[in-house]
Amino acid sequence: MVRGLPSTASLARFCQKLNRLKPLEDSTMETSLRRCLSTLDLTLLGVGGMVGSGLYVLTGTVAKEMAGPAVLLSFAVAAVASLLSALCYAEFGARLPRTGSAYLFTYVSMGELWAFLIGWNVLLEYLIGGAAVARAWSGYLDSMFSHRIHNFTQAHTGTWQVPLLAHYPDFLAAGIILLASAFISCGARVSSWLNHTFSVVSLVLILFIVILGFILARPHNWSAEEGGFAPFGFSGIMAGTATCFYAFVGFDVIAASSEEARNPKQAVPIAISISLGLAAAAYILVSAVLTLMVPWHSLNPDSALADAFYRRGYSWAGFIVAIGSICAMNTVLLSSLFSLPRIVYAMAVDGLFFQVFARVHPRTQVPLVGIVVFGGLMSLLALLLDLEALVQFLSIGTLLAYTFVATSILVLRFQKAPPSSSPGPASPGPRVKEYHSFSDHIQLVGTEQASAPEPGQLRPALRPYLGFLARCSPGAAVAWALSILVASAITLACVLVFGDSALHLPYWGYILLLLFCSVAFLLSLLVLGAHQQQHQQDTFQIPVVPLTPALSILLNICLMLKLSYLTWLRFSIWLLIGLAVYFGYGIWHSKENQREPPELTTTRYVVFPSTSLEETVQTVQPASQAPAQEPSPTEQPAGP
Repeated sequence: MVRGLPSTASLARFCQKLNRLKPLEDSTMETSLRRCLSTLDLTLLGVGGMVGSGLYVLTGTVAKEMAGPAVLLSFAVAAVASLLSALCYAEFGARLPRTGSAYLFTYVSMGELWAFLIGWNVLLEYLIGGAAVARAWSGYLDSMFSHRIHNFTQAHTGTWQVPLLAHYPDFLAAGIILLASAFISCGARVSSWLNHTFSVVSLVLILFIVILGFILARPHNWSAEEGGFAPFGFSGIMAGTATCFYAFVGFDVIAASSEEARNPKQAVPIAISISLGLAAAAYILVSAVLTLMVPWHSLNPDSALADAFYRRGYSWAGFIVAIGSICAMNTVLLSSLFSLPRIVYAMAVDGLFFQVFARVHPRTQVPLVGIVVFGGLMSLLALLLDLEALVQFLSIGTLLAYTFVATSILVLRFQKAPPSSSPGPASPGPRVKEYHSFSDHIQLVGTEQASAPEPGQLRPALRPYLGFLARCSPGAAVAWALSILVASAITLACVLVFGDSALHLPYWGYILLLLFCSVAFLLSLLVLGAHQQQHQQDTFQIPVVPLTPALSILLNICLMLKLSYLTWLRFSIWLLIGLAVYFGYGIWHSKENQREPPELTTTRYVVFPSTSLEETVQTVQPASQAPAQEPSPTEQPAGP
């Protein structure tokens, strides 16, 4: 072998490190955080994360430019699409009651490198999202005072003309982030109480807006004389759906807070379902009254609700709308600041991020260092940067996390449940085989035959008809079907989004490619559905698996492909920075490095086909590290 080049064994061990999984046994109820959040607390956290400034801005924009009065259908379809991802988070949040959300869910199913990249993207999502909400909060408050704050700041600092920087520093936005961080650092109960206050005020004001709006409604505004109910047709409704989908981003704060829930197995699924339902009802009802009060084509996209009440002679209602908007933005900001340090804490506890962020304050029992550092970083972004150019990062990071969580559901559903315990160092029993990657977990299925069918095995009722699948090596059919499902979803999404013109295909070629991708997607679903799944009676599980997570994967990929090339370029740069952090720190300090004694870290287990169970599992060690075998008393040394 050429000197300086890594050996095949070294490369194999390195790849195993990248794909090693966090054991499910680590996700117990024990925690250094305080379990003090009830179902109501989690529900209001989710409502606060979803019902934000979009209710007061997005409704008018989509109604005027995309869907007309049919904007309420756009929100309804977007809510159903969001429900697909929300159910995936609900199952994981109930099964793994630990902080970390999408990062943790990916770690236990897909591997360490993928988990780090998802966590890295979620960090950016919360940072930019919180800073953008703070700037919107500042701008809304400034407009209530006739832009005096903006004029005063520009008079003393001047106007900046630097790329990626704002035109002037927004001290008000930075200040509100620092103030919210101070409240968050006081503990989960204090931040939950503050979120309760703003959420209840916001919901009461929304109810007032809906009631007064229906009183002032004019059904004539939906008539054909004003353009009809759906002036932009079905395409306009679907275009509005793609935009309205992002209004429901925020329910993941519930999964991120599951480690502080009193009864996460019940509270997390209930809170996600109720909060998503309340948010959908709020968006649909406000959209309906908005387009019934004034004609959709005359809406002011920047302040549609306040302008609608003003034109109907209720200018005083605009003040109530402003208060509701500020309260809603406060809840979104609190949700971002509440979730961000907990994601960092989860990564630091696993050793993938700097250990200083794993410290928990002994009195408040919150990750104080993460709150202070990332709260300060968020305030710096709000103070200096032009966030309009970076706001699409929110979309790509969120959609990527949704895609990995849905894929993780499929992986765990067809994976054999790990044993509850393994023999300790002093146990005289046989060595238990351990699995450290996604492929190992798939191969685990079926290595031991039992009377009842294991997850990942072909259903007994289908074996007479699908015998060719039963003859596959254990787990191979599930692994191949899952890989084909993801690949066909990506290809099908490209065909649907870009069309025949962008792909430079003749029409018959486009139809043929569309049919081929659709058939591959459906066949992979049928193969997965023919295999046994895990069934747990004590926790929530998504219905209609594998169809539900598969549709979520396809929808998320379609929405990601609709983003601009510049967004993908910036996203790639952020990923490269994350890879530098992982390979420079995370891979060497991972908790999985210390899980086994040093002398056993290079031990590998290989499954060989054999006729006896005793010969199935063999231990293979490098010759340099294999212990010398002394001859037994009955054994004589070989002669020369």
